[in-house]
Amino acid sequence: MKQGFFSRLTRSQPDEAPGPVAEAPALPPAPPAPAIEEIVREIVRQGLSAAPRKAAISLRLDADVLDWFRARGSGYQTRINAVLRAYMEAAG
Repeated sequence: MKQGFFSRLTRSQPDEAPGPVAEAPALPPAPPAPAIEEIVREIVRQGLSAAPRKAAISLRLDADVLDWFRARGSGYQTRINAVLRAYMEAAG
């Protein structure tokens, strides 16, 4: 009976004993992760620009408009601000 290429690869040979399995060489230990304080200190040293100042105001919106923004999850105030900014930039 003629056997195909793959059947010869998957067939075990009874006269061949499995050889010893070589262990992978040990990797050096990874350096410890920097503490969050170190990361923040480095960011401050680089002199990142401050976020634009925002003003706290009282704004009356239609309930359905506010519900629509709130339904999309946290950050709804940021999204409202983005919509107002886009309108401001488009209006010139």
